[in-house]
Amino acid sequence: MSGPLSGLRVVELGGIGPVPHAAMILGDLGADVVRVQRPGGFEIVSPDRDHLLRSRRTHLLDLKDPDDRARVTDLAEHADVVLEGFRPGVAERIGVGPDDLTARNPRLIYGRMTGWGRTGPLSDAAGHDINYIALNGTLHAMGPHDGPPSPPLNLAGDFGGGSMLLVTGVLSALWERERSGRGQIVDAAMVDGSALLMQSIWAWRGIGFWDDARGTNMLDGGAPFYRTYRCADGGYVAVGAIEPQFYGDLLKGLGLAGEALPDQNDRTGWPELTSVFARVFAERTRDGWTEAFRGLDACVTPVLSFDEAVAHPHAGERNAFRELDGIPQPAPAPRFSRTRPADPTPPVPPTPVGDTLDRWNGGTTS
Repeated sequence: MSGPLSGLRVVELGGIGPVPHAAMILGDLGADVVRVQRPGGFEIVSPDRDHLLRSRRTHLLDLKDPDDRARVTDLAEHADVVLEGFRPGVAERIGVGPDDLTARNPRLIYGRMTGWGRTGPLSDAAGHDINYIALNGTLHAMGPHDGPPSPPLNLAGDFGGGSMLLVTGVLSALWERERSGRGQIVDAAMVDGSALLMQSIWAWRGIGFWDDARGTNMLDGGAPFYRTYRCADGGYVAVGAIEPQFYGDLLKGLGLAGEALPDQNDRTGWPELTSVFARVFAERTRDGWTEAFRGLDACVTPVLSFDEAVAHPHAGERNAFRELDGIPQPAPAPRFSRTRPADPTPPVPPTPVGDTLDRWNGGTTS
C-alpha cells in the first residue's frame, strides 16, 4: 500500500451509501481496508461490479453467526478504525458495538454513520438522503422558483454530509489518539452534516442576503449571472460571473458591453437580464459559445455529459479519471506532493478472512 494513510487498518461493516464511500476514500489514500459483507446481503449493484467497493478486500461473514462474529472481533482487535452504518442499537444487539470491540482494543476509533443521529425522536426511523436534507432545510433551497424542490442526486446527504464528515471525524479522532493513546466513538449523522454544508446559506439568510423563496437568490438560479442557459443545439452552458470584472467579460463575450441593461446587482432587473441572456445564448451552439468565451475570464463553461467530462483536455492533463475493468471513474483525491497514493484497485471476489488475520496479527487462523 502507498499513500498518506499507508499502514492504517480499517474494518468496514458492509452496507450501502456513505459508509462504503468513506471506506473507499480511506482505501484510495492508502489505508488497508477490509469490508465485512453479509452473504446474500442487499446490494444495489453486484459487489463484483460495484466500483464504490474499490481499493479494498471483502470477506463474507455473517455477524449473526458466533464464529463469524468472533472473526470480526479479531479483525477489530488489530485494526485502527471500524466503520458501521447500522440503525441505533443494532451493532450492540449483535455483539459488535463499541463496548464489545474496544474491550479488546481501547485504541480503536469506532466510526458510526446514521441518517438521523443516535438520539432524538427520529433516531430509529427509516430514511434516505432525500429525507435527511428535507428535514434540515437543505432540500427546500434547491430547485426552480416555480417548481418543486430538486434532489441534488445523493451528494448532499449521503456523501457530502455523510461520508465526508465521517472521514473528517475519523481522521480527527486518529490525530487526538496520537496524544491520548485512546480511541473513541465518532457519531456522524447525515442530517447534521448536510446542514453544516449549508453554513454559508444560513449565514446569508441571517443577515437578509438570502430569501427563503427558491430560485430567487444569487446561487440558486435566481441571478442571471449564476445559472445555466440553453444553447441553439440544445446543449447548455454554465455561467458563474459573480465578481464585477468577470461580469464585464460576460457582457463582452455576449456582445452586450455598453448596452443599456439593468445593473448587475439590481434584483428587480434580474428577470430582464435573464431574458436577454437567454435570448443571446440561444443564438449559438454550446461549443460555439465555448470558443467565443475562450480567453475571457467570464466564468462560462460548457455543461458536459459524463463521457464528455472524461474526454476533456483538462481532465486528461490532470489524469482526473481512471479506468478500472474498462469503467471510467474519478481518480483518488486530493493530491499529495510526497505520499502519492497508488492507483485504485477494482472490486475483487471475496477472500478468506484468515488472509487478513494472518497478516494483521502474525498468527494462523482459518
